[in-house]
Amino acid sequence: MSISVKNPIIFQNIPCTLVTGFLGAGKTTVINQLLATKPNDERWALLINEFGRIGIDGALLASSQDNDFEQQNIAIREVSGGCICCTSQLPLQIAISRLLSDHHPQRLLIEPTGLAHPRELILQLSAPHWQTALKMNAVITVLNGEQWQQIKYRDHDGFQAHVRDADVLIINRYDQLNTNEKQSMVEWIAKLNSHVKIIWAVSGLTASETIDSSDVHLTNNLVADAYSTTLNDQLNKPSSIISNQRKVNIAHPQKSLIGLQSQANSLAAVPLSSISTDKSEAQTNTQTSADNDLPYRYHEDQKDFQLAGWRLPAHYMLNADDLQNWLLALPNWQRIKGVVHTSDGWMQINFNPGSLTTRTIDPQTDSRLEIILQLSNAVDTNAVDTATEKTETENDAKASAASINWEDCDRELMALVI
Repeated sequence: MSISVKNPIIFQNIPCTLVTGFLGAGKTTVINQLLATKPNDERWALLINEFGRIGIDGALLASSQDNDFEQQNIAIREVSGGCICCTSQLPLQIAISRLLSDHHPQRLLIEPTGLAHPRELILQLSAPHWQTALKMNAVITVLNGEQWQQIKYRDHDGFQAHVRDADVLIINRYDQLNTNEKQSMVEWIAKLNSHVKIIWAVSGLTASETIDSSDVHLTNNLVADAYSTTLNDQLNKPSSIISNQRKVNIAHPQKSLIGLQSQANSLAAVPLSSISTDKSEAQTNTQTSADNDLPYRYHEDQKDFQLAGWRLPAHYMLNADDLQNWLLALPNWQRIKGVVHTSDGWMQINFNPGSLTTRTIDPQTDSRLEIILQLSNAVDTNAVDTATEKTETENDAKASAASINWEDCDRELMALVI
């Protein structure tokens, strides 16, 4: 009597694109633009790595789409609780393997956390076991022009790292840069990565302004269409960055293994709390229990940053104006995002120091809010914050983020519930 064994599914040459960028660069916007180009008959998958424990990016993306992901043939998996690429290959292998086996996508997009060092993810995806499964296309990196204007970002190794490891650089939020500043930015980029392709996003263009075109009479729609086409074309261009790294791995396999160790300069060299060891499983069980008993809050320190997040029952309604004022008054915040039930309806919140965005969305199963605060001088808190027009003295006061009393924050947030 013979026993039949089901053959494992073997994935080959699934097109895969990394969308990287520093914290607050605008990766979600670019991913939305890529998703908008998806042919109706194709299945795509999106792997999002969030640094915090509460998954919000998926909701931010979903709220930006006209239809839900299932109707659009888009599978999404969120991996929260740390950098997916910083400690070992296991978390990344598990996340990708599950996504491929569960959904059989024809294309995969990966968005690592903005606090990650992209080199580590590139090293992992250059490993031999991915060379036949994934066809690695151009690494698309988003560069925020408003951040670049500030020396605290420009001179920061983590900010520069994303430019060094890019095949394609999407520059957005550059409206306030004059011609000389744009030229200086291009020269700065060339010193870090002379081979990168630069694409200027269409945001802020006027009808008479074009990108690399002699026809000054293109309309905004034509420019937008041209940008969308150019961006979409990158999904099928091979990655020279990853191709070169794969050659290094083949020639020097031991060197590639050493490179996979957590780098000292990484902004997010922390274990993934939801995968791997017995300790991690215990943390996951604790978190799941807490998630089922809302309201839920966590906070933790991760290298130069402090993270905090809340999940609240859907019936909790917060005063919209008071919530925004409270969030903006938090000390030395670097990123605030959430989907929250407010007096103005369900709102999507997406704040970084250069952009404060809110928009109404469909009702959600619960409210989610997450913040990232700066702890040290990794990004200079003494520099003037042009987005919020804070003075040097005010920013000095913000450096006290490490001493924030989270119990007070809980009470203050709950006081906003109507």
